[in-house]
Amino acid sequence: MRRSSSRKGQTNSTASNNSLAADLFRSASGKAATKEMERIDGLFYTYANNSSGMIEPEGIETLCSDLEVDHTDVRILMLAWKMKAEKQAYFTQEEWRRGLKALRADTITKLKKALPELEKEVKRLSNFVDFYSYAFRYCLTEEKQKSVDTESICQLLDLVLGSQFRAQVDYFVEYLRAQIDYKVINMDQWMGFYRFCNEISFPDFDNYDSELAWPLILDNFVDWMKAKQG
Repeated sequence: MRRSSSRKGQTNSTASNNSLAADLFRSASGKAATKEMERIDGLFYTYANNSSGMIEPEGIETLCSDLEVDHTDVRILMLAWKMKAEKQAYFTQEEWRRGLKALRADTITKLKKALPELEKEVKRLSNFVDFYSYAFRYCLTEEKQKSVDTESICQLLDLVLGSQFRAQVDYFVEYLRAQIDYKVINMDQWMGFYRFCNEISFPDFDNYDSELAWPLILDNFVDWMKAKQG
């Protein structure tokens, strides 16, 4: 019986030690997370406007300079997507924290190193559709705005889709600038063009069926392309 009691005491002691180790680990992890957030916040205030408490266009330009990327670089849009930024060219502290914590970047050097991985993350099919949709919403700068002017769409298409579907984007941009029927593009048309690029044989359009639920602008684009091809 004494042996059994001894073993029981050892078991209780081991459990107590394990619990203490777990508590110490959680405490250390919590302190590390707090320190990381302090550094993320410190970086935020490097670029934030003191009066608004937000990173504004001027601050984003400085950020881009420190990251050694142009402010029109698609990776800045990807960074905004990662932060889930709601207002174009503005980052709130909450958005900044969300993005940099997810990227594990609490210094400008770490953020710079995180950009290539962010680019890979965005280009995964499961993420790209969301990013493509976000890029359109990010351009809705006015309250209740539901469409974007065609010139801005031309620039945005080149930025977010040009590397994947160069020919389709170039011809669609040419069409948008040549036509006079559409001054703005809505979300349905924007998403429709992405589906068009993925599904339709180009430039022969052999599997394009105008009877299916394509936005009318794409019917017109196909007709315009066929007329160009003679």
